[in-house]
Amino acid sequence: MSGTHFVTSALLALAVGTSASVQAADVDASLHAELERISHRRIFFGHQSVGVNLLDGVRQLARMAGVPVRIAEIKEAGSMEGAMIGHTFIADNENPLKKLKSFEQAMDTRPASVDIALMKFCFVDFSAETDVQMLFARYSASINNLRVKHPGTTFVHVTAPLTAVEGGLKARAKYLLGYAPLYETMENMRREEYNTLLRKAYQGREPIFDLARVESTAPDGTMEAVKWKGMVVPVMTPEYTSDGGHLNDAGQLRAARELVRILASIPERTAAR
Repeated sequence: MSGTHFVTSALLALAVGTSASVQAADVDASLHAELERISHRRIFFGHQSVGVNLLDGVRQLARMAGVPVRIAEIKEAGSMEGAMIGHTFIADNENPLKKLKSFEQAMDTRPASVDIALMKFCFVDFSAETDVQMLFARYSASINNLRVKHPGTTFVHVTAPLTAVEGGLKARAKYLLGYAPLYETMENMRREEYNTLLRKAYQGREPIFDLARVESTAPDGTMEAVKWKGMVVPVMTPEYTSDGGHLNDAGQLRAARELVRILASIPERTAAR
């Protein structure tokens, strides 16, 4: 029988802390060392609101570990002064192709010496009608062009963030009334299709910050997902959000911990000079 069924399944543990307490897992020697490492690098990040959540999480982790990490909003990569996480808002939400162009312009406005650069789409950039193949092709082409222009910069690929999906009796009632699949499920399907393309293209070859996997991994290590017509679609874990899309305090810490790990894992030899 077709329908939307809410399921959980085992998922490989992520390096975001295996303790039930995020704080207990985060305040350790490895976090301190990783924050120290990234505090000496020039990192440029293009994003929107979920990016603010991530940076708030990094700030909180830095306070917890007692490591000063400079984070500041800047207009473009070329205006970065010294080691820092320089970030900018790339326009516009619901227009991912324009975001790609905005990120390229922010990288190329002036010559920039950047060690690491990354951009992140938002959950609102994906709808049930998104042409995922086209979008990923455009993303890949943009990164390839930037890589040629900035050979000393390591580009980190970021999976598209997810949203929570309504569950329980209310969702089941909607299905029985003919309103399934839930629109939120279709949007998350498109995000997962994009994320699958990104993982296949770069996994094991270039650094990936798998934000979607962090968001869909519950504190107990299981995957939060919905099943639709035989497809398992990861969705946002409810414990990590207060509005269905943005990260709450627990989600910020969880995701920021993985971001710190990924940024710190990039070898120094790839840094721009």
